[in-house]
Amino acid sequence: MIKVAVCGAAGRMGQRIITSIIEADGVQFCGALERPGHAQIGQDAGLLAGCGPTGVHITDSINAVVSACDVLIDFTSPKVSLKNLEVCALHKKSIVIGSTGFTPEERELAAELAKDIPAVLAPNMSVGVNVCFKVLKDVAKILGDDFDVEIVELHHNKKKDSPSGTAVRMGEVVAEALGRDYNKVANYHREGICGERTKEEIGMQTVRGGDIVGEHTVYFIGMGERIEISHRAMTRDMFSRGSVRAAKWVVGKAPGLYDMQDVLGLK
Repeated sequence: MIKVAVCGAAGRMGQRIITSIIEADGVQFCGALERPGHAQIGQDAGLLAGCGPTGVHITDSINAVVSACDVLIDFTSPKVSLKNLEVCALHKKSIVIGSTGFTPEERELAAELAKDIPAVLAPNMSVGVNVCFKVLKDVAKILGDDFDVEIVELHHNKKKDSPSGTAVRMGEVVAEALGRDYNKVANYHREGICGERTKEEIGMQTVRGGDIVGEHTVYFIGMGERIEISHRAMTRDMFSRGSVRAAKWVVGKAPGLYDMQDVLGLK
C-alpha cells in the first residue's frame, strides 16, 4: 500500500485529490499539509473534503508529513512546490507536482533537486490533455510551416497565472516539433497597429471568467482550411485522478524528473 500525502489539502484541488486517493485502490491517504496560519489547520482533512472522517488532520509541518508518506502530491505554486521538492529530496521521498507557472529557471532547479529522488512535474495531469500533447506533436510535424498556429485557453476567474501551464506546454510541444524556440516565437499580446503576423510566431490568447474548469484549443490555420484540436475539462476530478495515477507510478522509479507522458507511456 502506497502512502500518499497532499499539500494544499484545504484548497479546492487538494480536496478533490484527497477524495480520489480515498476512492483509489493501492493507496492510503496519510497526510494533509497547509501553509502556517491557515484557518483549517487541525481539522480532519476527509471531513473538509466531504468524504467522511479519515483521522488525518491538516498540519503545517512539512517534515512530519513527508517523513510519514511515500509520495507527496503538490498542487500549490512554483515556489512552494520547489521548497517541498527539496524537503522530499532530503527525506528520499517521491513527489508529484501539478503546480503551474514555472519559469525556465525554476524548471531547471526542479530537475536539479530531482537528481536524488523520482519526481513527476506536469502542468496538467489529465490523461486526455496528455494524449493531446502527443497528437499536437504529430500534427505539427506533418503540417510543417505551411499553417499558422494559434492557441486559445479559457479558465475560471480565480486562476492566478496566465497563460495556463497547459497552454504553454501545448505551445512548447508545437514549437519543438517545428524546430522553433517557443520563448522566442510565443506572442502573448496584440493591440493597435502591431503589423502582420510573422510566419514563425505562435499566438497565445487568454480568457478568464466564471467557473470554467479549463478549455484549450490549438488552431492550425492554412489557406482555405483549418484544423482545431480542443480539450475541455468539465470537472477537476480528471486532474486529481491523474495525480493519483502518477503517485502510484512514480514510487520506486529511478531518480529524475518525469512528466505525465512518462506516466502514460506516451514517449
